[in-house]
Amino acid sequence: MAEFLHDAKRFILKNLQIADDAPLQIYCSGLIFAPRNAIVRRQFQSEFPDWICQLPQTEETWSSELQTLEGHSNWVLSVTFSPDGAVLASSSADKTVRLWNATTGALQQTLVGHSDWAPSVVFSPDGAVLASGSFDNTVCLWDTATGALQQTLEGHSDSVLSVAFSSDSVLLASGSSDKTVRLWDTATGALQHTLEGHSDSLWSVAFSPKGAVLASGSSDKTVCLWNTATGTLHHILEGHSDSVSSVAFSPDGAVLASGSFDNTVCLWDTATGALQQTLEGHSDSVWSVAFSSKDVLLASGSSDKTVRLWDTATGALQHTLEGHSRSVSSVAFSPDGALLASGSYDKTVCIWDTAISAQQTLEGHLRSIWSISFSPDGALLASGSSDKTVRLWDTAIGKLQQTLSGHSDAIWSVAFSPNSTLLASGSDDKTVRLWDIATGALQHTLEGHSDSVLSVTFSPKGALLASGSFDNTVCLWDIATGTLEQTLSGHSDSIWSVAFSPDSTLLASGSDDKTVRLWDIATGALQLTLEGHSDSVRSVAFSPEGALLASGSRDKAVRLWNTTTGVLQQIISVSGSVTYLKFDQDGLYLVTNLGFFDVKPGRENLSSSSDNARQEIFVEEEWVKVNRKNTLWLPPGSRPSWSAINGNLLALGHASGRISFVGFCT
Repeated sequence: MAEFLHDAKRFILKNLQIADDAPLQIYCSGLIFAPRNAIVRRQFQSEFPDWICQLPQTEETWSSELQTLEGHSNWVLSVTFSPDGAVLASSSADKTVRLWNATTGALQQTLVGHSDWAPSVVFSPDGAVLASGSFDNTVCLWDTATGALQQTLEGHSDSVLSVAFSSDSVLLASGSSDKTVRLWDTATGALQHTLEGHSDSLWSVAFSPKGAVLASGSSDKTVCLWNTATGTLHHILEGHSDSVSSVAFSPDGAVLASGSFDNTVCLWDTATGALQQTLEGHSDSVWSVAFSSKDVLLASGSSDKTVRLWDTATGALQHTLEGHSRSVSSVAFSPDGALLASGSYDKTVCIWDTAISAQQTLEGHLRSIWSISFSPDGALLASGSSDKTVRLWDTAIGKLQQTLSGHSDAIWSVAFSPNSTLLASGSDDKTVRLWDIATGALQHTLEGHSDSVLSVTFSPKGALLASGSFDNTVCLWDIATGTLEQTLSGHSDSIWSVAFSPDSTLLASGSDDKTVRLWDIATGALQLTLEGHSDSVRSVAFSPEGALLASGSRDKAVRLWNTTTGVLQQIISVSGSVTYLKFDQDGLYLVTNLGFFDVKPGRENLSSSSDNARQEIFVEEEWVKVNRKNTLWLPPGSRPSWSAINGNLLALGHASGRISFVGFCT
């Protein structure tokens, strides 16, 4: 029974966010995305919704992640627990500070007062006051009981990037882009000392446990240790090769940890200033470091989207926590060390159980997925990633079939040939590669672009391949020989999408220059320049008979053009950027990443039409919509960076590198 109750608690915490708004959806979502061996999932297996025909693969057991807190409208830049561990505070680029119940994740208060980003927040040791630093050059002191603004400390001439209280709550330190640290009397707000010595911006400040020493980390690549009573400089710690973004003292004050943009964490002896260890493992900048209360663990958050837990005695990596979809900007342990909070550029706060070591065991890419595409027969899905590989998945069982390696940089685009025998991939390495799908063998490496290849597509009969690039050109390639046939020049900015007409006489290209261009494939001559979009054109597609061309843009509109005259036929307003679109086989509606849209004025909506076998399925923010209704809520860790639909099968490509398939019954 105890094990079941623990399992049920994890189930509830994972799904509390929509419990009030959508209780039925939370139940379905919780069961579908629960780990395979979770007791709750096994106990209620008979209750799985009958409208789901293919379940996504999930982990075997619960991961370390307990909850994801959503509410900020911009990057979360700092997180901190109250001294009693009951409240979690987060500050954000949305200019607010939010207070959350650390147990339930419920939002308690939103503190509004700063006029610019708030990159740092900290509780006083007695928990009565919360301090926040801001890009508006000020520090705000808040009453944690009422949320009232008590004081605004002014004096810095540039952004305040970090704040910290002394152990007795008497002093507050603020580090700024003006290259100084200021020490303030918290009772009166009077300035006590201005500490000068750094030659660049101050990213982080931290008091030693007894408050006698202050550490500051700077863009000048150094850490300074200061006497807080006199304001004198004790030590300058040198060793990092890039900006020092974060500093933290161990609970006994003997060790100082510093995180840096050089991707490392350094551990220093605070008495002598000697470098003890350098912890390496992150693949990108380290933004934040924090010690647990027991001196055993050190946490580091990084731009590589992970949190890492280190054994401070040996320097060994204990765990890698994955769940955020963007840079981890801040980490903080609860007072008892049982929980870890992380804030991210993905606008969320994650709460982790530090005792659970289960890691992601699902097959997938090592880094973010940038492109996914179904084969024409629907049997395979290809995914391209920033890990430099293409992976092929069996859509019937959701299993990885092959990993295609060879590119030397991230992959922007993947496309199948019409007969599903070849796959093309375009990359940041400036090449297009052609792969034999049956064997995984590389057939050709197509070289000719001078910058990243953003889009690839085959002609309807598979004889030609078109590629669009950051170099503002389109290249046409002979598939059989791999030779470059033509280079189409004319766009003044990057080309994000290319498409052949059904009869292969025309090629359309959409660009960051806000135009669509139509080219004669035989001669390479420019036929038409279609102008009207007010932002980058990210997708283009011809209608089945070739009379219409659809273009989707970041300007939240789809435009339909006559391909003979270039006349604008129709404008469809949408809710966001259209990165994917195609016509249905009858040319009656458009399938996009934002839903299905009628292209014949006066037609009934698809969801109310007589074609009941065909469902409208798409992803909008945290929901999978079926026939335009919120049907399946996607927990934060299951939301895609890319998605694709083939019939009633939805493929989700995740920032973690994982692929999920969800099949909907007709």
